[in-house]
Amino acid sequence: MIPLKRFGQNFLTDKNILSLIISRAGLNSQDCVLEIGPGHGVLTRAILEKEISCLHAIELDQRLKPELEELERSKKNFHLHWGDAVNFDYESLKPFPDKAVANIPYNITTPLIWNLLKFSPQGLKYFLFMLQKEAALRLIAPPDTKERYPLGITVEAMGRAVIVKNVSRKCFRPVPEVDSAVVEIVAEKNFGLLKNSAWSELLHRGFAHRRKTLLNNLKGFKNIEISEWKKIFSSLKLDENIRAEDLTCEEWLKIHEEAGKNS
Repeated sequence: MIPLKRFGQNFLTDKNILSLIISRAGLNSQDCVLEIGPGHGVLTRAILEKEISCLHAIELDQRLKPELEELERSKKNFHLHWGDAVNFDYESLKPFPDKAVANIPYNITTPLIWNLLKFSPQGLKYFLFMLQKEAALRLIAPPDTKERYPLGITVEAMGRAVIVKNVSRKCFRPVPEVDSAVVEIVAEKNFGLLKNSAWSELLHRGFAHRRKTLLNNLKGFKNIEISEWKKIFSSLKLDENIRAEDLTCEEWLKIHEEAGKNS
């Protein structure tokens, strides 16, 4: 089968990397796992070899139906779902997953992780993903770096992320134009941070124009006047010329809190 670029399909072929993913995930009999984009089922079969409670897999490419449905028939704890992983109704999954392990299609990385983090209050708190290396580096970028961006700050606010292994592009077929990395994300706190859109809107507004100061970007956000923002910045001891990427995670959380009081 010819992989389709619009689905971001690059299939993992290196068995050593596959073994590393399974080992790192620490799967046990209590785990219900979520996989995004099972493809030909290479990672799927490796997950099913472990004594897990169940595996939900979400796939968009209907051309994979024959082999994936055959696998579903042979494994009672494997549940196959067809649809777009970014817009999928995850609340419909029964039982609900506690871990997500996947080789994510690179073209949906950011919106997918944003969406999945919303379900940490329901128990989905562990994520082990193969990502494009550039995306992985952005997820762990510290303050005062140009790679710093809203999703990375959110992951930091909710827990931690670590690059487990850098992966050569030669480990995939077809060979992509970029290298990859296995990234582990663990949600440990602030589970309700994404219960509404306020946090996301604040960050995206702050990063909207990187050449502008944060104060200018936030002007008018939630109908908060510039004079009120200046008071907030002063109370938090923030320089009025600071830019969005310069703030620590704790400073973003404090701005979020103060904005909630003033809106």
